Amino acid sequence: MTARHLRGALLLAAVVPLAAATAAAALKARHLKLYADRHRIELRPQPRRSCPDCRGEGGWWVGGAFPEMEACGCWSDRRELRIRLLPIPAWNEPPF
Repeated sequence: MTARHLRGALLLAAVVPLAAATAAAALKARHLKLYADRHRIELRPQPRRSCPDCRGEGGWWVGGAFPEMEACGCWSDRRELRIRLLPIPAWNEPPF
């Protein structure tokens, strides 16, 4: 390995953890959750812990005999970002 390749490898080894830490801090500050697999990358909003309405629970229960959860606006009004990578293969047979 030449000195040029060694410098490049050391620089890459220093930059990759820094970029990962920066991305993690940005996601946490924006209250986003990252999900990734080979078919898609998703960024989903999460409830804020400092929200005075839901106190980080994400919503509250309303109703009588059949209660439903009403979502808090601290996360439900924000967009979910999705990037499709590979198409999901079609099934040729029924799933049963």
